[in-house]
Amino acid sequence: MAKVYTRNGKLWIGFFYKGVQCRESLKLIDNKANLKHADRLALVIQHEIDTQQFNYRQHFPNSKRCALFDEYKPVNITVEQALKEWLEITTPTLSPSTARDYQSAIDCHLNPNFGDLMLKDLQARHIKAWVAKQSELSNKRINNVLIPLRRMLDDAFIDGKIERNPAEKVKNLSVNQQEPNPFSPEEIKRILDNCTEVQHKNLFQFAFFTGLRTGELIALRWEDVDENKKQVSIRRSTTRKHTKAPKTKAGWREVDLTPMALEALLAQKKYTRLFDGHIFHNPRTDSPWETDAQIRKTAWKHILARAGVRYRYPYQTRHTFACLMLTAGENPAWIAQQMGHSDWSMIRKVYARWMPSAAPDAGAKFNAMWEAQAHSENCAEIVQN
Repeated sequence: MAKVYTRNGKLWIGFFYKGVQCRESLKLIDNKANLKHADRLALVIQHEIDTQQFNYRQHFPNSKRCALFDEYKPVNITVEQALKEWLEITTPTLSPSTARDYQSAIDCHLNPNFGDLMLKDLQARHIKAWVAKQSELSNKRINNVLIPLRRMLDDAFIDGKIERNPAEKVKNLSVNQQEPNPFSPEEIKRILDNCTEVQHKNLFQFAFFTGLRTGELIALRWEDVDENKKQVSIRRSTTRKHTKAPKTKAGWREVDLTPMALEALLAQKKYTRLFDGHIFHNPRTDSPWETDAQIRKTAWKHILARAGVRYRYPYQTRHTFACLMLTAGENPAWIAQQMGHSDWSMIRKVYARWMPSAAPDAGAKFNAMWEAQAHSENCAEIVQN
């Protein structure tokens, strides 16, 4: 059986593999948390050995024993061929939009720069040199382009096709988190007042006062509405004309309708309720919206121009909802549930600077208690004297 033991204050694991006694350092300090992790790892390793699924290189890539067990079996294929084979195997597990993004990254960036290299010859310096040359791509875009390359190399390493994964030595570039740029109540009024199409107004009013993602708005259907409970059920989202279920469990949720959101929904009934399908339609075509770009280009940017409001992407309606609710003093946990977050840590992280105004008397109770305690102690001292 695989066992964990301590040597010089560090955790090690020992096991027999193919008749050979193996000992490997986990490079972890001996403490309660690390010991618990090590014990779980020992169980996993023993199970993989027993079921003949153990891959030495996967668990201990820098160990000299990898060569002993001859798990490295280099293949004579180019990076382009490896990417093609990897994508063919992986595509059935991907959403259509993700598969399309990977294919675009491979065709436009990875193959032109690395495709002719033999897979076994690709090194970290090749990838770093490409990253250094990218003056027109944002850091986020560069990181995204490298995702399919990283994942292909991960699988190739696990399968023993390459001796080491060169992408492990290439760090992702830092990406600055863009702060929310919400619309003020006065700007919201100007935007809604400048919607010449009632269906545009209904859509954007509903967006401002529910905090739904654009894909969720597009996919929303009348069957998702419960007027008695004043709620809508979020069960799907549409991206690039493809509709799918929410990515996370928290994405499946019931959203409470604020009075302004309910008003917009009731006003929309006369336009699309009889179709018994999607709630929000493009009034130009009298059919459901297909993409967020369609909304942005044919309606949103023109309305903001008429309203004289500085342009921000429609997604800022979601940020606006969160900021309005926090400013009004609503419970952050409720806001997180409305927006489809698993807990309110994201609310705290993204919208922290809007939270003090949500509780202008924050700390007042503690200050009052402290002052009362200090006053009591002073009185006692006077009495004693």
